[in-house]
Amino acid sequence: MAILHSALLYGVPILLIAAALRDVATRTIPDGFSIALAAAGCGLRATEGPLAVVLSLGSAALLFLLLVPLHARGMLGGADLKLGAAVAVGLPPFGTMDFLLLTALAGGVLGCVYLALARLPSPQPFAVGIPASLPGRVLAVERRRIRRRGPLPYAVAIACGGTLVRLIPAGG
Repeated sequence: MAILHSALLYGVPILLIAAALRDVATRTIPDGFSIALAAAGCGLRATEGPLAVVLSLGSAALLFLLLVPLHARGMLGGADLKLGAAVAVGLPPFGTMDFLLLTALAGGVLGCVYLALARLPSPQPFAVGIPASLPGRVLAVERRRIRRRGPLPYAVAIACGGTLVRLIPAGG
């Protein structure tokens, strides 16, 4: 049982990082990430008893309902909405509030990074025969998205908030 608990506990940040990378690359997050996170969260909370699962599902449902108006106004993507609610499934109700705060702070940092990227001078064309590095290619693509006023990859902020809430002890 302890091995399963550890696997679920460490699997959550791995899933979040994978979802964030996918969001950066394609601005999409497959539903499988949210489903896997919700299942892992239920498994983690089940180790504390059925009441813990019910409370977590309730707080995740409430979070989902509170975020729907942001999605309806185009301020939050549908996949981000599902991903955030899925992370909340694995947290106690007060942990969900910590998750929201940490995600909002990470989203602010993400927004500042994107504002800074928008102000950088345009990168020079790649030299012939010299392969561009992966970070350089990602930066070039992100700069094009910024110029076109594309959305932020908010799964990055959700991944930061979801991972940090696991690393920082409750009340600490």
